[in-house]
Amino acid sequence: MRKSLLVTLSAGTAAAGIAFLLWGEVVSGRASVRNLERGRSGARRTVLVLGYGNRGPRANAVNRYRVRAGLRTVRSVDDLLIFSGGAVRGPEPEAVVLARYPVDQGYPGQILLEAESRSTEENIRNSIPLLEDAEEIAIVSNALHAERARGLLRARRPDLALRLIRADDYRFGEIPVIKAVSAALALLERRRNRADPAAR
Repeated sequence: MRKSLLVTLSAGTAAAGIAFLLWGEVVSGRASVRNLERGRSGARRTVLVLGYGNRGPRANAVNRYRVRAGLRTVRSVDDLLIFSGGAVRGPEPEAVVLARYPVDQGYPGQILLEAESRSTEENIRNSIPLLEDAEEIAIVSNALHAERARGLLRARRPDLALRLIRADDYRFGEIPVIKAVSAALALLERRRNRADPAAR
C-alpha cells in the first residue's frame, strides 16, 4: 500500500508539473501576440533584444535564447538589430555579450548596442533614441518580459508604440520552465499591484 501511495503521489506531482508548464505556454503564447500586428511586407524592421544578467563573457542560456529569437525576428540584412543591457551581474555589459554571439556565428546585418541599462525601464528609456527612425519595432525577450517592455514604451512614447509588431519570441515547447516561472511571477505581481495600487 505504501508503494502504491508513493506511485500515486509521484504521478500526481508529474501531472501538476506538466499542467504548470502547459499553463506557462498558454500565458506566454497570448502575451506574445496581444495587441500586436504582424509586420508589413517591405518595411524596415528594428529588433530590440533585451539582455539578461550574465556573469561571464559567454552568453548564458537565457541570453542565447533571446539572441536566437531576435535573429528569427530579423527578416533581412537591411533590418537593424539592437542589443540592450549594461554590466549588471558581470564585468561586461549584457549588450556586448549578446552581440558577440551572432557575430561569432557570422551574422552580416547591422548591430547597435545600448550598454548602460540596469533595468527593463532603463532598457526602454535608453533605447528610444535608437528607435526614432524605425518603421517597425519588435521587442524581444521571453514573451511576458517583452510584453512588459512594450507597455513601458507605450507609456513613455505612444507614437513609437504605434510601430510595435510581433516578435518571433514564442514557440511551443521552447524554454518551457522559463515561460512557466515568468507567468507565475507576472501573476504574483498583478495580485500585488491590485492589493497595493501605490506599488505600481
